[in-house]
Amino acid sequence: MFTGIIEAVGAVAAVEPRGADVSLRIAAGGLDLRDVAIGDSIAVSGVCLTVVELAGGGFRADVSAETCARTCLARAAAGMPVNLEKALLPTTRLGGHLVSGHVDGVGEVLERRADGRSVRLRLRAPVPLARYIAAKGSICVDGVSLTVNDVEGAEFGVNIVPHTLASTTLGDFVAGRRVNLEVDLIARYLERLLAGGAGASGGGGVTRELLARHGFPGA
Repeated sequence: MFTGIIEAVGAVAAVEPRGADVSLRIAAGGLDLRDVAIGDSIAVSGVCLTVVELAGGGFRADVSAETCARTCLARAAAGMPVNLEKALLPTTRLGGHLVSGHVDGVGEVLERRADGRSVRLRLRAPVPLARYIAAKGSICVDGVSLTVNDVEGAEFGVNIVPHTLASTTLGDFVAGRRVNLEVDLIARYLERLLAGGAGASGGGGVTRELLARHGFPGA
């Protein structure tokens, strides 16, 4: 698990095709790797990857065909900057929101405009993900935890403060940029509970009768 608070900006050092898969070598930049071991997880622009080698101020991770198909890492190239975050510890401050590093889809930056010292971005998510995005809710964009300002259909707006612009790759975002999106995992589980079905206890989902039975007022 991650928080969406970026610890460093690194870069893709090399892309090594391995059949249908890819091996990435990541230069860690300012990311402290002293407490990282083989098998640990690091989020690379929002994608949870497993460290398989540590060397030369960076690490290597394998990227499966599934991950290539669902994320922007399919277009990774040497020199490309990436946001980096190590997996959280039980003592970590949860400054962002709970992020799994399992990308839900690839979105697109539609617009960038200045707003004082901040920048406002308008993005478009894949239509199936739009139902999980809510105003003042959380979304992860290339590994960065952001608050959604507004939503209209599959489009949504976010505000990027100066610190985030300077400390992540979001400062380089322009219209047309493709980005990794992960929606709030609570929204995904809530949908499953509300839908009910064979996998849900009782098969009926969350109903008014269920809420009344458990003492919720007004149910």
